[in-house]
Amino acid sequence: MMELNGKTVVLTGASGGIGSALALEFCAEGAQVIAVGRRPAALEALRQRAAGRPGRLQPLVADINCARDRARIAEVATAPDALIHAAALGSFGLFVNSEAGEREAMFHTNVLAPMALTQALLPALLKRPESRVLAVGSTFGSLAHPGFAAYSASKFALRGFIEALGREHADSGLVAQWIAPRATDTAFNPPNVVALNKALGTHVDAVDEVAAQIVHALRAGTRRRQLGWPEKLFAWLNGAFPTLVDRGLRSALPVVRTHAAVDRRPSLPPKSFAAAPSPAQVTPAFDRRTAPTPTSSVIRPLAEGTAPTPEPRSPAPQSVSELGQC
Repeated sequence: MMELNGKTVVLTGASGGIGSALALEFCAEGAQVIAVGRRPAALEALRQRAAGRPGRLQPLVADINCARDRARIAEVATAPDALIHAAALGSFGLFVNSEAGEREAMFHTNVLAPMALTQALLPALLKRPESRVLAVGSTFGSLAHPGFAAYSASKFALRGFIEALGREHADSGLVAQWIAPRATDTAFNPPNVVALNKALGTHVDAVDEVAAQIVHALRAGTRRRQLGWPEKLFAWLNGAFPTLVDRGLRSALPVVRTHAAVDRRPSLPPKSFAAAPSPAQVTPAFDRRTAPTPTSSVIRPLAEGTAPTPEPRSPAPQSVSELGQC
């Protein structure tokens, strides 16, 4: 069991949702948290909330998609004991309406940027007698769901990276971990997914409970874990008997299409949300980490904090290489 008191934890997506709850949980355990996010005001508010806890929170304003910012994170985190990937992009909508630039942005944030940041911190992590690389995953990383095609693909890719990384360093003190929450209650659930949750009878977990489970899994060195029941069963079924899940999800298609066809943008950018079929449907529950804009498939960060009023949509980057420059 890893003792977190005095350990240095690098946490991305720290300014909202599960990310901010994790930051507070780590500070309660006495960890020194380098809280990475893009919004200074949200990070400062988080620092104030963490005050008085045994650990210490150091805000670091940075964009993990930016190569210079990743280098700066590595400069600040000279002796990390754990790297937690909690930042992500997501989208809810039918794949036929999605856009190539937005899919590339999602893969860059959900897969390529975490890989690049891991590579930058890996030499320092391997110097520690015991270290962790933990990805806050998704049910969709084990079970692809209609309405979340590109997002599911990105989470499958991230899960594959974490699994391979762990196997590459199986003879070291580094443990790579994939911990997948199910639907989680946050302040930024967009109306169409809230409605979908209700229509499908999804159980939604409290964010503090999810954060506590993730921290416990990190301390225990759990390599892979799906949170929640029956989501754990459904994820297993999708690997062992996918045709059963195919049939179950087919019954949910009319509901998914109905909510994917309605543009109900909230006044604040969505952060953490999910939707899931009920157990009676024998369909897997949605994980919370997707961002909907059904008619236009606009994607937004899921783990960011205080959200500004939505800005006018800017043209999507044209290539993954362009996304990495700043």
